[in-house]
Amino acid sequence: MDISDFDYDLPEACIAQTPVEPRDASRLMVLDPHTQTIAHHYFHELGDFLEDGDVLIFNDTRVLPARLIGRRYPNGGKTEVFLLRRLSGDQWETLVKPGKKVRVGTEIRFSEELSCEVLASTDFGGRIVEFHYQGIFEEILDRFGEVPLPPYIHETLTDHERYQTIYSRVKGSAAAPTAGLHFTKDLMQRLQEKGIVFGFVTLHVGLGTFRPVHEQVIENHVMHSEYYAVPEETAQLILRAKAAGRRIVAVGTTSIRTLESAALETGAVQAGAGCTNIFIYPGYQFKVVDAVITNFHLPKSTLIMLISAFAGRTFTLGAYGVGVTEHYRFFSFGDAMLIQHRGTI
Repeated sequence: MDISDFDYDLPEACIAQTPVEPRDASRLMVLDPHTQTIAHHYFHELGDFLEDGDVLIFNDTRVLPARLIGRRYPNGGKTEVFLLRRLSGDQWETLVKPGKKVRVGTEIRFSEELSCEVLASTDFGGRIVEFHYQGIFEEILDRFGEVPLPPYIHETLTDHERYQTIYSRVKGSAAAPTAGLHFTKDLMQRLQEKGIVFGFVTLHVGLGTFRPVHEQVIENHVMHSEYYAVPEETAQLILRAKAAGRRIVAVGTTSIRTLESAALETGAVQAGAGCTNIFIYPGYQFKVVDAVITNFHLPKSTLIMLISAFAGRTFTLGAYGVGVTEHYRFFSFGDAMLIQHRGTI
């Protein structure tokens, strides 16, 4: 398929710059690809579209203060190091700016307590660095690192917890799993009271999720690996739900990618941890996920390709067009959609 098949026109005014308050006051577009219907609601009405016994699967990753600003030592200029994932010990895969000036062997100092040395370049244009520090790395990172916001957000975020889901608990992401940003404690309590069951997985959002597609033919695109984990408790929860004919509702594309990465051909999910570079685009046969909660995604991104695989490309792009016309808010701090059933291209 051609990358232009996943393009759409988006006025800049549609890109949400700040989150709404409360979180569940965002709008919710409800899609049914089978009947080709679109309805307009609000996220706090989510329970009206879920049934007793439905299983919501959340990604409990937490965003790291992954952006570090330092200087190349001894006489270099300002340098940004963006943490993608820990490889082992104090070695991390990162992105750096300005990339051309950060060569193997470069030392970057962020403070008297924290520095790093560039060990190698990666196939994706990043760098492998090893950190040197005095104290506990996570505590130092909390002090000197910044929670990164996507480049299309130009407004300052005063409360950085607003770029974390309320159920985040496992640090490791370079970006938030944004479909989960709409949930509040009150909404989750009301869903549980209705009989909705919660399960949790972990996928640390990294380069695989937000790296642009540069290939004209999308099948040639290679996803970057990201760490995921499925607890035994969640795997068993899904197994019981499937046996009872209940729906598995993935909260966000990262939850979809985790479940489908851990899926067996039977639709069961295997507990465990590992790295996934699964790339889902139209033609993919879903094994686990029955419904999806997601945000509106960038044109030509792997995320809109994934949603097109689930709901059908033509229907998905049509819904995006409706979103623009109806003044929905797009991307990380934007509105959400619930896709009730799988569709076809």
